[in-house]
Amino acid sequence: MNNNTNPFVTVGYASRKYFCDRESELEIMQRNIQNEINITLISNRRLGKSALIYRLFETLEQENYVCIYADIYDSLRLKDFTETLALAIFNRFPEKKPLGKRFLTFLKSFRPVITYDALTGEPEIHFEFSHQKEYEHTLRSIFQFLDNQQVKVVLAIDEFQQIASYPETNTEALLRTIIQTLKNIQFIFSGSKKHLMAEMFNTANRPFFSSTQMLGLSEIPKIKYAQFIREKFEERNYTITDEAIDFVLSWTFAHTYYTQLICNNVFARREKNVTVEIVKHVCDEQLSLQQVSYMQYHNLLSPVQWRLLIAIAKEVQVSEIQAQNFLRKYKIGGASSAKKALEALLEKEMICSIETPDKTFYRVYNVFLLRWLERRF
Repeated sequence: MNNNTNPFVTVGYASRKYFCDRESELEIMQRNIQNEINITLISNRRLGKSALIYRLFETLEQENYVCIYADIYDSLRLKDFTETLALAIFNRFPEKKPLGKRFLTFLKSFRPVITYDALTGEPEIHFEFSHQKEYEHTLRSIFQFLDNQQVKVVLAIDEFQQIASYPETNTEALLRTIIQTLKNIQFIFSGSKKHLMAEMFNTANRPFFSSTQMLGLSEIPKIKYAQFIREKFEERNYTITDEAIDFVLSWTFAHTYYTQLICNNVFARREKNVTVEIVKHVCDEQLSLQQVSYMQYHNLLSPVQWRLLIAIAKEVQVSEIQAQNFLRKYKIGGASSAKKALEALLEKEMICSIETPDKTFYRVYNVFLLRWLERRF
């Protein structure tokens, strides 16, 4: 990035220069990989899991690890998983490099259909087998190919909880069986559906039980984030007041994506001296831009779900969803109705849970939606 580029990255990973904190998490993850301990990384969405993984990769690759990232969020079955993994490896090893040539030769033995997107030029890989066992064999062979290259490999599989919903109910057991035989590959299993990930790795009768070091990701400490924001403005010869920074971090709850987006939009104005009034204007602008889509939620949710969503937004966060005074205040109805509505909103990822040592709190997942509901109702 040059000096004219916006330093507040909202998509992907740029470099460590534009990455805020996570020093303790990086230290733990690096130590685990070096000591051949697989990792399970869990957090709510858009808190920076993927960026953290890429930041770790940047360090590990200096130690001669080969790092591969596969996002299986869109996968619906074992076929998709196999193709996503093959594509991730294919993208990591250019055809002109020795390992890339070996992988392409190996891949061709399974007669894949390799195409390239007409607009982006990005490759796509498809296998057309008639039986599930053929996909299982291909997947096992891909892992064994990687393991046999005599290089240290770190494979990050993002949104790993997806495998629990595959129609092939043996997928967890299959992957666990394969992974146990590998000697040169370390794994990072990351996911945003915390309850599903916890069930997979903490339930005694599940294949991945106690097989990794669990690591939860929460918001970056405000003092660290404030320092980062101030530095990025000052590096471009801009100033931002402490009051403005405090407002950003309070308004966004220091949630990585929303903090980055607000700061990105504030910086984009190229104001030499950023005040809290400028920040508030940017926040108002974001809510106005989203209003049309947010109003549609009223039609997509049941009346009880809609009222509960508004109630949680108005309270900012709630622990006792079934408390009588809360139900009466927001006209939600009975405790059983509230419980069902809560489960539905969690499933739709409209709200998220925040665990503390004492209790679990619930908050609207989308911070901008929360602020819009809080203001509108």
